[in-house]
Amino acid sequence: MGQERDTERIIREFRLRQSRQFIAIGLTLFLLLLLALLYTRSDIFGVFSKSTIFLMQIVIIALFIGFSALNWRCPSCNKYLGSDINRRMCKHCRARLG
Repeated sequence: MGQERDTERIIREFRLRQSRQFIAIGLTLFLLLLLALLYTRSDIFGVFSKSTIFLMQIVIIALFIGFSALNWRCPSCNKYLGSDINRRMCKHCRARLG
């Protein structure tokens, strides 16, 4: 009985982390595309230099990587889950994730 509750808790926590990861991916892509648009369409928000746009893109990518390093971990063993966003089982502790 206790193990079933623990498995349910792990699955719930994984789905929450997975949802946050999907949101982070979408937001990152949106911001990167917005910055590319700002560079090509200076008539919208004014002129931004190429180096400013590039720096802002690097910052966004670094923030995404940092967020993913903290968020994308197994709820059971806290190890990094790797690149598969639809993972069903942790490759480190074999906890059921979905």
